[in-house]
Amino acid sequence: MNSSLHSPRETAASKLIPESCTLVIFGATGDLTHRKLIPALYNLAMEGALPLNIDIICVARREKTEEEFRAELKISTKKFSRTPLDEKIWEQFARSISYHQTEFHNFDGYLALREKLTALDAHSKRPGNRLFYFAVAPDQFDVILHNLKESCLSHPNPGAWARVIVEKPFGVDLQTARHLNKVIHESFPESSTYRIDHYLGKETAQNIMVLRFANSIFESIWNAKHVEHVQITATERLGVEGRAGYYDKAGALRDMVQNHLLQLLTLIAMEPPMSMSADSIRDEKVKVLRSLRPLTGAHAFKHVVRGQYAAGMINNQNVPAYRDEPGVASGSVTETYVALDIAVDNWRWAGVPFFVRAGKRMPKAGTEIAITFKEVPPVLFNTLGHTLDPNVLVIRIQPDEGISLRMSAKTPGSSLQIEPVKMDFCYGTSFGKATPEAYERLLLDAMSGDATLFARSDEVEAAWTFIDGIEEAWKTSSNDLAFYPSGSWGPEKADVLLQQQRAVWRNI
Repeated sequence: MNSSLHSPRETAASKLIPESCTLVIFGATGDLTHRKLIPALYNLAMEGALPLNIDIICVARREKTEEEFRAELKISTKKFSRTPLDEKIWEQFARSISYHQTEFHNFDGYLALREKLTALDAHSKRPGNRLFYFAVAPDQFDVILHNLKESCLSHPNPGAWARVIVEKPFGVDLQTARHLNKVIHESFPESSTYRIDHYLGKETAQNIMVLRFANSIFESIWNAKHVEHVQITATERLGVEGRAGYYDKAGALRDMVQNHLLQLLTLIAMEPPMSMSADSIRDEKVKVLRSLRPLTGAHAFKHVVRGQYAAGMINNQNVPAYRDEPGVASGSVTETYVALDIAVDNWRWAGVPFFVRAGKRMPKAGTEIAITFKEVPPVLFNTLGHTLDPNVLVIRIQPDEGISLRMSAKTPGSSLQIEPVKMDFCYGTSFGKATPEAYERLLLDAMSGDATLFARSDEVEAAWTFIDGIEEAWKTSSNDLAFYPSGSWGPEKADVLLQQQRAVWRNI
């Protein structure tokens, strides 16, 4: 790739620098590549953040010429890029992209890929660093991993590295997750395996540890003595949007809670790590997952609410019920909404409920974490007839990434009137530049060898252990499935779940 695209990257002293490599994307004609990966790489090129001499080989099964494929990528990048397309930068960037057609089970295709990689390394005088990205369905993982191993593509040259990025889902339960980890480790060691969760690439998610551990005013009250409860919410206005084949087998618990929301919970609940190394941080996250009180049998029905959207209104338009969506099985009991009351049984969080919910066809789309602090003692202002709202710290993951703190203040005037006010920090306005897309950060980290924001195998298995207990209980009965109108905030049973703990859901 033309070196004129690049300038020295400004990084913190503790950050690794991304190394020159060849990025090989399997599943290159799919939505993920067109909507996320190539636009992310283009934006990195725009900012001069990509390593020198990077090449991108896009592997897929469809017959296409390189010119056709690049033209398609240009159209999708122009549509999905967070920055306007610059013709000159795009032409320079596009020259680094090549197309490699093969069936994933065809071993000869991998031998041809190896020859192409060797030629590119020789031309660019690279040591042979390779980053493989699996933008394919999980049922393709086994065959691709096997062929990478047999063709020696997963074995790096002396002085070089070979890494693999695996998209979710990481299995559909504990058993399949363990199988997937076993298959990956037969081709790549754990240190070279990067399980991607794009939620962890979002700026606000990354900022949780800074908020906690770089600000003494927060860390000193980040415990059961001061926190009343925590809410983690992820809502969508969309329905299944053509993903019924996958979603009807997964549901909200597997699709959102097992990975995205449990990852956010671990960042909120974890202890300070010994260092900023990837394994120190992930060690603490695993401890949290292992501290989650199991929700099995009757406890699953008492502390978990599942729902499914019925017909309703979104943006003043009629939308169908989930069971009437194309591709959804007749009489499906798959949940499109789930709410959980989770207990973290450790010293810091004993007695503090973590309320987690995810749902489709909600009135508003967004993801946030809200930490509600305990009320002040019933003296002074509470004895004068005032009803004081508790302090709430809100971390907005998306959209409008930022942090706000609600507190009480006196209104102007001679009388004593107390009202809640909000201190608000927004990334978009505070730093004067656009927030990078999550995939931009994660791709650079994988090129740098920084696995901090990627899930480790024991993390994945610990999360599935917790989720499997709920799924097993649900298999015994579906009588608890509640229906809610599209455009509402979910089933009424979810409100009751919080009322039992003297709490109410926040409207995001």
